[in-house]
Amino acid sequence: MRLKADLLLFMVAIIWGMAFVAQGIASTYGIAYLFNGISFTLAGFVLLPFIPRQAKIAKAQWKWMIIAGLILFMASAMQQVGMLYTKVANASFLTSLYTVFTPFLLWIGFRERPHWLDLIAVTIAGVGAFLLTTSGKFEVHPGDFIELIGSLFWAVHFVVLGKFASNFESISFASGQFIISGLLNLIIGLFIEDTSTLIEWPLILAILFRVIFSIGIGYTLQVWGQKHTPPTDAALILGLEAVFAVVAAWFILDQRLIVVQIAGCVLIFVAVLISQLKGWTSGKIDHSHLIEGR
Repeated sequence: MRLKADLLLFMVAIIWGMAFVAQGIASTYGIAYLFNGISFTLAGFVLLPFIPRQAKIAKAQWKWMIIAGLILFMASAMQQVGMLYTKVANASFLTSLYTVFTPFLLWIGFRERPHWLDLIAVTIAGVGAFLLTTSGKFEVHPGDFIELIGSLFWAVHFVVLGKFASNFESISFASGQFIISGLLNLIIGLFIEDTSTLIEWPLILAILFRVIFSIGIGYTLQVWGQKHTPPTDAALILGLEAVFAVVAAWFILDQRLIVVQIAGCVLIFVAVLISQLKGWTSGKIDHSHLIEGR
């Protein structure tokens, strides 16, 4: 059972990594908000049949679903807009920095002092981000900066999920925040983006992949897999998401990285792993990832 769960989580990492390629395809058509809007809205409705019949949505849940949805909207919008001006590899690894930023947000907002491992992780991640985004030179691309700011919003979103969403039924909360984020993205997209691109088959397939596989199947497999495998296995395997994003972008979109940028990717990935060492050593890991947007 454990081996089967590990293999399924490995599949989830592949799916989520390839989802960045789907987002990269959307960026080639010059749209961000429409892509997010359709994807998140449909994904929210995909989750509806999986909500337990006995689940009841309290007023407090509506409040935090709306807040989480607003933050998810900002995070997803910056992530997708940033991809209009940077590579899939950059976007995937810079997004992963939310894991490093989260402990410091908890320190500021909830007086939870970061572990010494967090200080090491953020230092390594800073060096990695510098190498990845500048290729070792002082030349930062606008898309990278947008992705970096977006990763801060992902961190805020993660904190909200960990501190408040865990009090509510997870699938209904996920569905609600996805629909809220999707509708906000969709409204903006209808005003400023070209809706005629939505008839292009590559874009349609990218949307369907993100909705069905990235959020639908990926979410379901993650929930099941993490019930039957140790936290260490789950964290390590799912952490490969960014690696698969780079590999997929390399083979599918022919987006290649130079050696210095690859070194930056490795450093950021190591920083993400270090930031979770506390959870592994204690045998615990934050399951709010179960409703993290992808």
